[in-house]
Amino acid sequence: MRLQKYMALCGIASRRKCEVLITEGKVKINGKIIKELGTKIEMGKDVVEYKNTIIKPENKKVYVMLNKPEGYVTTTDDQFNRPTVLDFFEEINQRIYPVGRLDYNTSGLLLLSNDGDFANRIMHPKNKIEKTYWAKIKGQITLAEKKAFERGLMIDGKKTQKAYIETIRKFEKNTIVEIKIREGRNRQIRKMCKMIGHEVISLERKSIGIVKIDENLKPGKWRHLTKTELEFLLKN
Repeated sequence: MRLQKYMALCGIASRRKCEVLITEGKVKINGKIIKELGTKIEMGKDVVEYKNTIIKPENKKVYVMLNKPEGYVTTTDDQFNRPTVLDFFEEINQRIYPVGRLDYNTSGLLLLSNDGDFANRIMHPKNKIEKTYWAKIKGQITLAEKKAFERGLMIDGKKTQKAYIETIRKFEKNTIVEIKIREGRNRQIRKMCKMIGHEVISLERKSIGIVKIDENLKPGKWRHLTKTELEFLLKN
């Protein structure tokens, strides 16, 4: 079995993230640091360590959703010692990690799991699960800006896929808009809004496909995914 797949089974991270951890020299096999991708191990024979701790496959799979508040990072550890979303899950014994990410200043729906294959499926670009956000932006969007946003914009040297943006509520100086995208590029919505001349003041993810934030799920609270929600995410 490939090392990154084994790590994902152990609940360390998605396969892609595990590949990064391997190249960073954070993984050992039988006491030796391994940096080569594609390295294979024999389960039950080879001893794998991550951060000098022996890791083994998780038996119980966990799938949860968190209403993430602003001011938390979606990494398992942070070089600036900022609070992480894992601080909300002290009662869960399994090692879970964020599926995808939300920026430090972005709130809303975040999935977490210890199932590496599940995480890989959700984040893989080919699946294109629609994600809905509400953003408070400076100013008001024009029809021309709306059309440009929805056709696609060049950010970081690559054009975005077709998107959706609609005004929810107008204020004197700001506007709340609903945005739907099927990508997950770094700070994508903030960059897209900036391209049409509007700074994002606040941003909240409302849903991933049919998985939505419950009205009674307050910021900082979480729950397990329902069978219907999990089936939807696994079939996409």
